[in-house]
Amino acid sequence: MTHDVTDRPRVHALLADGTTVCIRPTVPGDHEQVEGLYEEMSPENLRRRFFAVSHRSARQAADRACAPARTGYRALLAETRGRLVGIAEYDTGDRKDTAEVSVAVADGLHHRGVGTLLVEHLVSAAREDGITTFTADALSENHEVLRLFADLGLPTHRRFEGPEVRCTIALEPGDTYLTAVEERGRTADVASLTPLLRPKAVAVVGAGRSPGSVGRAILHQLHTGGYTGRLFAVNPAAHAILGVPSYPSVGALPRTPDLAVLAVPAAAVPGTAEECGRAGVRALIVVTSGLDAGQAGALRAACRAYGMRLVGPNCLGISHTDPEISLDATFAAGHPRPGTAGVAVQSGGVGIALLDGLSRLGIGVSSFVSLGDKYDVSGNDMLQWWESDGRTGLALLHLESFGNPRAFSRTARRVTRRMPVLTVDAGRTDAGRRAAHSHTAAAATPTMTRAALFTQAGITATRSVGELLETAALLHAQPLPAGSRVAVVTNAGGAGVLAADACAEAGLALPPLPPELAAGLLAVLPDGATAANPVDATAAVSERQLADCLDRIVRDGTVDAVLVALVPTAVAAATGDDLVRALTGTSGRGAAKPMAAVRLEQGLSVQLLPTADGGTVPSYAEPQAAARALAHAARRAAWLARPAGTVSGLDGVETARARAVVADHLAAHPDGGWLDPRTCADLLACYGIPQLPWAWAGTEDDAVLAADRLRGLDGRVVMKAHWPGQVHKSRQGAVLLDLRGDAEIRSAFRDLRARFDGLMTGVVLQPLAARGTELFAGVVQDRVFGPLVLFGLGGTATEVLADHAARLAPLTDHDVHDLITAPRCAPLLFGAHGDGPVDLEGLEQVLLRLSRMASDLPQLAEADFNPVLATPTGVSVLDARIRLVPSRPHDPCLRRLR
Repeated sequence: MTHDVTDRPRVHALLADGTTVCIRPTVPGDHEQVEGLYEEMSPENLRRRFFAVSHRSARQAADRACAPARTGYRALLAETRGRLVGIAEYDTGDRKDTAEVSVAVADGLHHRGVGTLLVEHLVSAAREDGITTFTADALSENHEVLRLFADLGLPTHRRFEGPEVRCTIALEPGDTYLTAVEERGRTADVASLTPLLRPKAVAVVGAGRSPGSVGRAILHQLHTGGYTGRLFAVNPAAHAILGVPSYPSVGALPRTPDLAVLAVPAAAVPGTAEECGRAGVRALIVVTSGLDAGQAGALRAACRAYGMRLVGPNCLGISHTDPEISLDATFAAGHPRPGTAGVAVQSGGVGIALLDGLSRLGIGVSSFVSLGDKYDVSGNDMLQWWESDGRTGLALLHLESFGNPRAFSRTARRVTRRMPVLTVDAGRTDAGRRAAHSHTAAAATPTMTRAALFTQAGITATRSVGELLETAALLHAQPLPAGSRVAVVTNAGGAGVLAADACAEAGLALPPLPPELAAGLLAVLPDGATAANPVDATAAVSERQLADCLDRIVRDGTVDAVLVALVPTAVAAATGDDLVRALTGTSGRGAAKPMAAVRLEQGLSVQLLPTADGGTVPSYAEPQAAARALAHAARRAAWLARPAGTVSGLDGVETARARAVVADHLAAHPDGGWLDPRTCADLLACYGIPQLPWAWAGTEDDAVLAADRLRGLDGRVVMKAHWPGQVHKSRQGAVLLDLRGDAEIRSAFRDLRARFDGLMTGVVLQPLAARGTELFAGVVQDRVFGPLVLFGLGGTATEVLADHAARLAPLTDHDVHDLITAPRCAPLLFGAHGDGPVDLEGLEQVLLRLSRMASDLPQLAEADFNPVLATPTGVSVLDARIRLVPSRPHDPCLRRLR
């Protein structure tokens, strides 16, 4: 499908040095700018671009690039602050799937990624137009352009022809290309955030002289927080505020600040942002709330036009505790404690709670960003900053939405390999189901979608801010457990029972202790102690006895973690402080296995107890909190231990043919809609998804002939009425089973035609399937998160039972394993009834191929396979429904700002 060149919207993206550029198609009005770009090039660069120097080259190039839109040709330009800085183009000529590509960058702007960014966007456009290969000719001495093509991450072949090189580039954006694009994006993103988080000069615009104003509070925080750069206030009615020099406008400042904090009325925000942009400010924090749509649009436009990164509006501000900068541009009550936790939140109140909690625990903060309404800077940006800053060891997020969930997912998968990433699942209560037209749409709740994102990305999702801090404390203080086996040790039997219940509810296991270990524990514990699991050390336990007990358990290989529940009692042989010393006093114990304490008398929900070797042990007020934290740590350890997933074994997939099927349907039905069974079968065949044999019949006689060809078990067949947009055919009585002989076939056809007169366009006939497990598999395109693959128990009651699991496409082998094992019906697949397991490899292939279909075809809005029949000898789709929508393909490789 070929799109009009002008239908591709302008987008903003970042160069390697953090500069914002606008990427857009050329239009006839760009002729003078394009010609000027070439005319200003040095003779040497012109020779490298055109292989010769001619005064006509610039005009001819501009004529070509700015001509009216034509099939097979595209030209994209990059501009910053209204100045053209680069252009890239391709032309298919008389070819269909191959195009000649060229790129030119303004003199003085090389090595900043202009050409690479343009070519990335051309690759995306070319793939939309069905182009599979780029070719390019370059002089062999033109090392810059040859390096550009070689470093793209796409398969590239060079052929030397005298002084020229012929480059052939296969447009196959696989994982290598995605990784290369992500790395370029990370470098650019971090560079663009440097003026925000490490500014050399800051101006607070709107700092008032009277106490109580937000601007004055932010200025106070900056001034008293030890900010090491130049600090200014902007207020036309004051010469100094809080001892900080004040100027009447941003333009009047003695030097241009890297960062401006805007605390002005909503009506003044657009004009102030424009003034900052003209002055050369690189980043804005807008704490103002209540912007209307016009003001919001003007703010965004100013930031994009002048290349300013934006935090907010409606935010608390930011902090960066590196002593080299000591930036606290917030209006929180106190300064955050320096430390290792990176924090990004949308709610200011949540931000204050996390800052207070992390400071109290001694974990501290490396950098804090209150994202507010998140017009620009997002959690994805902050993850990339923390990944690179060398100070952050723990990332905490409280996000109500994800600006680019697909980019966030890939970034998070990479970052979580290096550090724990924790979030509060703020959207889990949105359990309302869609107005569903298929089993898939009914099952795909927002809760399930977010859970899939967190699971696949290795993010630790908690249910509250309190749980977030409780888990952060354990991950900060203790090593990860090797598994989920826990020993509970207590000085009070009741507390041990509570702790054991909490562990079981959190998904942890309490294995019985081996006889040798149990005997050793009883030898060191007081009379009356029990050495099962929980271990009841009794109220008479001493500090030394408890310490010996814990050391023996930690050294033994039976468990992976230890939970110690301590209760103050009137008959204790040791005080509460003594028992805490037993818990924390043995040097080196904490390096072996994680340990958590529960002290029921503790006032704070969690605190960190210092150990003799300089570490800390988390102590909780409730056993449930300790158990949840240990369970999160165990899941993180399991995720890290699992190698990165792969996608393999998808031989025979015919993506090009599938796209042609979709294009043909959309050409005949511009609004898309549900496919008829024949087109569905064509798509499944393109992806090698096995189907039960079937036939289409439009008349009674055709039905008889089809049935004769399809008669299966005992000669019985099934007949299903079909009409466009049909939903839940079994509930509507549109399925007739166990049909035998020509007379029954004819009678069934007449019956369906009579009952669905005016609707039915034909019938599908299939042999009666053998017995097996009825499953459900499907895809729904989430408008935010992309394609979501669902799997679970199928049949007519699939929505009532709601036994489903979900993962975001594309699926890896690990994702498929999780999908198959997560539903409650999973034991049926592994032979729980003694019949032997179903064809698990075949089931995995169905899910992988369904995922591939969803990834290849962005026009696929829903795919609904119900039932999928699984038996020990094979897997087949008995009924498939697919709905298409007209859609421009979403390119996950495309670098762009929101």
